[in-house]
Amino acid sequence: QHCLFLAFCKFGPLYSVRTHRNAAVAGPGYYAVIKFYSAGDASRAQRACNGQRLFQKSALKVCVCTKQKGFQQRVFALNSSKCQELANHYLGFNGWSSRIITLQNVSGFDGENEELGETLQKRSVKYLCAVEVSLPNHGVHTRGVALGEADLENSEDPLEIVTASRRAQKLAVGKALSSAFQKILLVVLENGKVAVEYNSTQEEPTDSLTEEELKGLVQVNELSLEQPDFEEEVLSDLTFGEELPSWVMPSN
Repeated sequence: QHCLFLAFCKFGPLYSVRTHRNAAVAGPGYYAVIKFYSAGDASRAQRACNGQRLFQKSALKVCVCTKQKGFQQRVFALNSSKCQELANHYLGFNGWSSRIITLQNVSGFDGENEELGETLQKRSVKYLCAVEVSLPNHGVHTRGVALGEADLENSEDPLEIVTASRRAQKLAVGKALSSAFQKILLVVLENGKVAVEYNSTQEEPTDSLTEEELKGLVQVNELSLEQPDFEEEVLSDLTFGEELPSWVMPSN
């Protein structure tokens, strides 16, 4: 797996590299599923590596792996670590920055269904976070808002409350950062240059709020807290053909 990563990362940043044993009917050996962020990088890697002996005696057969019909109808968001990985690769470590505008404890603001006479079986800690991502060299600034939640098994245990609070905060910050990156479009040209555009289709009502208003988000009457779906790799959904897969910055 490490040898495959070294061989294919030369063509561009890799999302993941996974190796698996062949089925019994196929004979001894392994096959791998390598995901690129860029379809162009994947195409170049396939042409350059197919039929070559990269690190072993026998030649590798490399073909394009695609999702089945229906996959392209859904848009998956990259998690925050993948967003930062791509930003560092294409923009450089000093080409972008992020800051937390507000991180608020909003536990108990759901009313606990008192009007329906229902009692929640398990308490939880919830944090609401607003993050701003800046790309100064391109004049782009985006914001992301997200909710992080962690369940409490014993709400009377101070240590568990602290641990759950940290977990909820970390989750909220990560999701908010991913949400902010979803509004950034990276256009990578053949000559290696990178252009940045603001994705207005991902614009949210919170983008028009001032920083002071964002810090008082708990008082906002209408705020969508729907979280983006993160792609889960399922090998049974993979097929082999000539069509190239594609990801968007802010895809698992």
